[in-house]
Amino acid sequence: MESAPDDLHESPSLRFAFGPFCVTPNKRLLTKNDLPLEIGGRALDLLIALIEQPGRVLSKRDLIKKVWSDIVVEEGSLRFHMTGLRRILGDGEEGARYISTQVGVGYAFVAPIVRLPSGRSAQPFPPSAVRWQSKRFSSSVGSLPPRTRLIGREADVQLVVDRLQEPRLFTIVGAGGVGKTSLAIEVGHRICDANPDCVRFVDLAQVEDPLLVPSALAGSLDIPVQAEDPMFVLLAHLQEQNLLLVIDNCEHLIDAVSAIVERIREAAPQVGVLATSREPLRARDEQVHWLSPLDFPSDTQDLSVQELLAFPAIELFVERASSGNAALALEADNTQMIADICRRLEGMALPIELAAMRVAAHGVPATHALLGERFSLGWAGRRTALPRHQTLRAMLDWSYNLLSAEESLVFDRLAIFVGPFSLDAASQIVADAGLDSITAAALLDELAAKGLVTVDPGDPMAAYRLLEMTRAYAREKLAERGDAEVHALAFRHAAFYMDLLGHLGTSPGEIFQNSAKLGSQLGNIRSALEWSFGPQGDPGLALPLAAASAQLFLHFSLLVECRTWCSRATELLELGYFGTPTEMELQAALGLVQMFTQGNSELAEKALLRALDIAVALGDRSSQLRLLGRLQIFYERIGDFPSSLAWAEQAVEVGNLIGKPEAIAVAASLAGISHHLLGNQTLARQELELSLRNSVPAQRSDTIHYGFDHRNRTGLGLARTLWLMGFPDQARCWAERVEAEAAALDHAVTHCIALVWTLCIHVWTGDLDKATAGLKTFTRIAETNALGPYAAAAIGIRGAIAIRSGLAGDAVALLEESLARLHGMRYELLTTSFEISLAEGLVLNGQHEKALKQANSTIEHCRKSGDAFALPELLRIKADVLRILTPDDINAVETLLDESITMARQQGARAWELRASMDLARGWLDQSRTPEAKALLKACRDQATEGFDTLDLRQLETLWERVVDR
Repeated sequence: MESAPDDLHESPSLRFAFGPFCVTPNKRLLTKNDLPLEIGGRALDLLIALIEQPGRVLSKRDLIKKVWSDIVVEEGSLRFHMTGLRRILGDGEEGARYISTQVGVGYAFVAPIVRLPSGRSAQPFPPSAVRWQSKRFSSSVGSLPPRTRLIGREADVQLVVDRLQEPRLFTIVGAGGVGKTSLAIEVGHRICDANPDCVRFVDLAQVEDPLLVPSALAGSLDIPVQAEDPMFVLLAHLQEQNLLLVIDNCEHLIDAVSAIVERIREAAPQVGVLATSREPLRARDEQVHWLSPLDFPSDTQDLSVQELLAFPAIELFVERASSGNAALALEADNTQMIADICRRLEGMALPIELAAMRVAAHGVPATHALLGERFSLGWAGRRTALPRHQTLRAMLDWSYNLLSAEESLVFDRLAIFVGPFSLDAASQIVADAGLDSITAAALLDELAAKGLVTVDPGDPMAAYRLLEMTRAYAREKLAERGDAEVHALAFRHAAFYMDLLGHLGTSPGEIFQNSAKLGSQLGNIRSALEWSFGPQGDPGLALPLAAASAQLFLHFSLLVECRTWCSRATELLELGYFGTPTEMELQAALGLVQMFTQGNSELAEKALLRALDIAVALGDRSSQLRLLGRLQIFYERIGDFPSSLAWAEQAVEVGNLIGKPEAIAVAASLAGISHHLLGNQTLARQELELSLRNSVPAQRSDTIHYGFDHRNRTGLGLARTLWLMGFPDQARCWAERVEAEAAALDHAVTHCIALVWTLCIHVWTGDLDKATAGLKTFTRIAETNALGPYAAAAIGIRGAIAIRSGLAGDAVALLEESLARLHGMRYELLTTSFEISLAEGLVLNGQHEKALKQANSTIEHCRKSGDAFALPELLRIKADVLRILTPDDINAVETLLDESITMARQQGARAWELRASMDLARGWLDQSRTPEAKALLKACRDQATEGFDTLDLRQLETLWERVVDR
């Protein structure tokens, strides 16, 4: 076997690690994952020669001279052994890249290399070196863009990676086009290589409003924002996380970003932030890395071709030009011209790449000549602008002046897009009477070929994109064409997206699937809405656009944003939209989002009623059913249960007319829950089981369509009904099943609805450990999503658990606080249950007069509101208080208990009947009426068929033993 190059024999123990491989030159050894590989002597010599000078292009002549120093060979031998070496390394497989071919020149080793002494691990970036560990969020949301090979940036990458060993705020700062984004993406991938899914990327180029920055960050983390203050939600989710946020393109929102990242670092110290900006954020504890241009030769006269190609700026130029034209051959004179171009462009990456694209089409001499004629780094721009900003403008001016009249027209008009756009969007919006859509599409491809438009073929909806600095330049050029041109273009842009949204589909499944594809178009849709509602916009377009966009905002849980546009649109109804399907969708969306974001207000009620009136007038039964469901839950939430039942009964009529299983299931669910709350548990069970027989498995598409999941609510209602009817095991089974399904839907509101009902069941059955664990989850979801009513309910549930365990403590204060907050938000669904717990807590505290007053107040309210399901329990509690306050008035106590038992039997609520019967038996035992007490308790025991481990049945057995012992 031939000897290796002498350069690497200086240290016998030196090893070179890259990827899973390690080379030990002194031992002539190549290993992969610490296992030796078979490799020919010439191939190993080639590898050693390349890693001796990583990143540098070695000419074919130099490589032949190093490896075949003793014989004369042709280039074919070099290509043969290079092919074998690449095959051994798996070069090009699964994204691995080790050796790069420089067309017409030679080869370079391009993978990162770590020099290791003998015995060290061969992994260049050990997982322990980077301390990011989060896998909580969806890997498909906020993921890093694909990496591209960086040239001349290894030192910058390593510096940033090293600084980010601990979470901190770090900003990469430099002029536009210098390569900040590429560097940040590479750093993110390096960190992810060691700890997958620990990095989230957000590009602020699509965000123009500073107020939307928190929403953009939340979107990158797959956090649904359903609150007035998205920053609160974001911080709540980040508090316990260990991850790195890469925030790209901050300069146009620098004040907002600076304030936000300070709050993130303060609230979540284990969350690191890597930002890119044209100027420092000037935030607290910020560390800044100024990214310099790529190195280029200031004087080329005395340098050889190999020496010139060693400069990163020239290497970048050659690689990009070769990528654009694989047949491109570079001569020695061309290299000198390229060096001069890179010098004139001051090593700025983006202008170099744009120039290289021109070389691919026109060749080096022509590009060099155009540069000299039409581009000057001395061109004076705005006096207060940084010189490099002027240089970038000059580069764009040069590129722009190379365009034909039609190309420049299309380029200017592309400025209307915010973020990525599709070929279809560009061809239709750019086209007008003087430019047909086919020609517009062809010109778009020309602009992409010239490097002025970025192309990503992976997503048809977002295949094209203007770089942020390019769009800013195009917008200035568009403005020069006059207001009439801008207005016509903005109108076509808004009309296109209105039509696109109008074809989301009709079924929940269609709407869900098509909405999911439009996440990349939120920037364009927002821009269209802002223009339409603006002073130069078109009110006639604004209203239908807002109605069409409502489904998309609901899909992405952007409820506050949906409310904003729907509210503004309803002010324009006099333009001819009264009574139309458009108004119906606006009012339906407005009522729903008002209910969940601002409480059960009169505005929400008014909107839902108006939408239903239109649906009836239009004969749209599907919309009628959807709106009747929203009205039923609205009146249920405000505690008006008779009205809630009335809407449910209407839904049953409409569901029967529709005749489809889904419609019957939705209507029966509404009716069953209403009957349950009104105290008819037998009828409630019939309706709820009918609903489940006609239901399909819970789907997120249906959840978004209806605003909440009907199958989920059905299961919850059935669980509560079964407990009341004396089947606690079945109730617990349903509660656990429904809670799991709700969690799988990943819909915060639905999950909270499930938890708030199942927690009540756990409290009733005495499963207080489960209740405590569930409360922790419920509280976290409510608080992190700023769901005010549920956050208030969490306080009350905590108090109810304490009272059920017999430990009053501060439980009374917790319940009083919770009830005050719930009343203030008109959220009355839980108040009766909490008032029952409050009365019991007051008894525990010895505050009997206050407990009696509370019981009487709640009983009166329930009789008026129809909230009858809890009346038997309230009567029992009142009897218990009277027994203490008036021990001589035995008749009054027994009368209340008899009424409670009778009412419970009428309702089919054996659980309430059991509790009242046990209280009555205790009283009889105190009066020495043992036979009567024994007979009553025996009847209770005979009725019990399951749930023998529940608290109530354990108390029954204790009481029975007391009777038997007498």
